[in-house]
This record gives sequence, structure tokens and C-alpha cells, in this order.
Amino acid sequence: MPDFSSSMFWIAVLQIIAIDIMLGGDNAVVIALACRKLPAEQRKKGIFWGVVGAIGLRVVMIFFALQLLAVPYLKIVGGLLLFWIGIKLLLPEHDDGHGNIDGGTTLMAAIKTIVVADAVMSLDNVIAVAGASHGSMVLVTFGILVSIPIVVWGSKLVLALMDRFPIVITLGAGLLGWIGGSMLLTDLATPTAISRDLPYAHYIFAAAGAALVVMVGKLLASGRPKRVSVELPASPAED
Repeated sequence: MPDFSSSMFWIAVLQIIAIDIMLGGDNAVVIALACRKLPAEQRKKGIFWGVVGAIGLRVVMIFFALQLLAVPYLKIVGGLLLFWIGIKLLLPEHDDGHGNIDGGTTLMAAIKTIVVADAVMSLDNVIAVAGASHGSMVLVTFGILVSIPIVVWGSKLVLALMDRFPIVITLGAGLLGWIGGSMLLTDLATPTAISRDLPYAHYIFAAAGAALVVMVGKLLASGRPKRVSVELPASPAED
């Protein structure tokens, strides 16, 4: 049973909420697209049951992820994946595939679209939350339940903040690197002598992971050509 009076518990909850916000911003867009063809009176039902189904599926996915992370070397793999996910956050925007989300004309079709799309898009979220939860299913469930209204109703605000204040994206990427670095240290295959003999090993690994993600992400982003929109001159009118 988790210690609700522990500061570490609440820090982990805040990390999970931050992960859901950073990596779940597309959820509101998917929900809107999936329900856009429904009659007005069914849209609220589609949104409600779609979110319930998507969150339930995500909890199940995270449960299995927690079990897998107990296998040697898989935390190392998960940590490296978090590094890559964090780096991708810092890269220039690309086509996110929202055009492939087809709105359903029936309530069940819309719910199915939301659940399937969320399952496909949530792999990075599942890995990150599993790493931040330190193996506690109660912590995972609690963090997700708290984050639901933030993800569903606050995602547009967060996306607007990301557009206006790029530092928010950098901090989010650094958080993923921080969690990834700590996962490398806690893998069963990592020699216990490292954490025993190296002072503040957890913070060193976590900080190194955060710094690595931010530096590599910024370096790759600076090397990518920026999109430039060129306005062609209008064709001269024929006499």
C-alpha cells in the first residue's frame, strides 16, 4: 500500500500528470475528430464513453508494462525509448496523422475510433508512466484518474502554452530524460554496486538522462531545415 504522506509519492503523481499532459495533448483532437459526425445529442455520450474506454485500455496496457519492466534489461530498453521520445518532442513539427482519424457516424463507431486511436498513440505514454510509477499500480491508476480532466479539457491550453513558451516543451523532454536515466539505474541487470558506491547515483543518472535528451534534441533540431513558405507571384492577366 503506497504511503500517501510520502513526498516521493506525490512527486511521482505530479510526474505522471506532467507526462500525460505532454504526451496526451493529441487526445482531445482525436476525440473531436472521432465525434464530429455524430448528431449533437450523441456527441457528449461519444466523448464520455470514448474517454472511459481509452483510459481503461491504457490502465490495462500499463499493468502489463509494469510486469514486463520487472524483467532484466527491459528497464534499460524502456529508458532508451524514453530518451528517444523526449528527443522527438524537441524536433520540428511533422504531419501527425490526424487526417487519418475518420469520424464515426454512429455512437459505437466513434467510441471504437477513440479507443483504437488512443491505444496506437499511447505507447510512449504507457512506457513513461510505467517508469515514473516505480512499479505501483495504485500510483499509476491514481495519477491517470487525476490527469483525465487535465488531458481532456486542458490539452488545448497546454498546446497553446507550448506554442507560446517553447521552454515548456524543453522541460517536458527533460522530464522524460530524467525518468529514463533513473530507469537505467534501477534495472535488474544494472550492477547494484553503482547505486551503492556512487553518491547520489539516482540523481546523477537522472540528471544525465535529462541533459542528454535536451542536448541531442536541440542539436538535431538545429540541423533540420526550417519550412519556408514561398508566395509565388500572381500570373499576369491575359488581355
